[in-house]
Amino acid sequence: MSQKFQAASCVVATTDVAEACKDVNIAVMVGGFPRKEGMERKDVMSKNVSIYKAQASALEQHAAKDVKVLVVANPANTNALILKEFAPSIPEKNITCLTRLDHNRALGQVAERLNVPVSTVKNVIIWGNHSSSQYPDVNHAVIDSPDGEKAVRDAVSDDAWLDGEFIKVVQQRGAAIIKARKLSSALSAASSACDHIRDWVLGTPKGSWVSMGVYSDGSYNVPPGIIYSYPVTCANGDWTIVQGLSIDEKSRAKLDATADELVEEKALAYTCISE
Repeated sequence: MSQKFQAASCVVATTDVAEACKDVNIAVMVGGFPRKEGMERKDVMSKNVSIYKAQASALEQHAAKDVKVLVVANPANTNALILKEFAPSIPEKNITCLTRLDHNRALGQVAERLNVPVSTVKNVIIWGNHSSSQYPDVNHAVIDSPDGEKAVRDAVSDDAWLDGEFIKVVQQRGAAIIKARKLSSALSAASSACDHIRDWVLGTPKGSWVSMGVYSDGSYNVPPGIIYSYPVTCANGDWTIVQGLSIDEKSRAKLDATADELVEEKALAYTCISE
């Protein structure tokens, strides 16, 4: 599905990919091929390589030169990487994937646990892949209180929950929603996509960061050349990876595990590309 805003009150709905991409400044890619029962990972990847190769070509030829791209369809990180491969003129910093949904879920879980408004919780992190290997990290998260900022770990005061159930709930929330309602969390994803684009374009509040799947430059010893979710701040239409955060031994293992999965996905995608 593609929409192009020609004027404040005009939306063009089209099945012509060239028309959909013409002069767009923001492209939200929601189309992809989901894994179905009995399908091998390579079959799913092959389908998505075909889809994103075509989408990338259309953006390459028809979009505005400064187009910002957000990939939502799963496997989001690797779909974004495929798109980058086939749209070489689009700057790598302009191609991202959605992990804001996971980020928002993490904020919600902490807020519910503490019985505080979600708006008072900030600086959780989703590291890595938009999959069950992701690492929801609260080690640098804080809540705003009348007495000032307080570390989430201190406020929750339950490391067993934060290091166990909290992580599993965020990692598996999408599957739990599908099991409960037989449908995906489509509206939550749409809302999170709006959050992602809003902060990317308008900037993040001072002292706060958000999670975005971006092209790794090797920060935090993550392999370069994959689309990996990092904590970022945004200003003037650009994102910047937050640097200098301490990573403990347990967290290091989780960052590496989700990176390993993305490296495997990348290798599988390139195999499909070369066939």
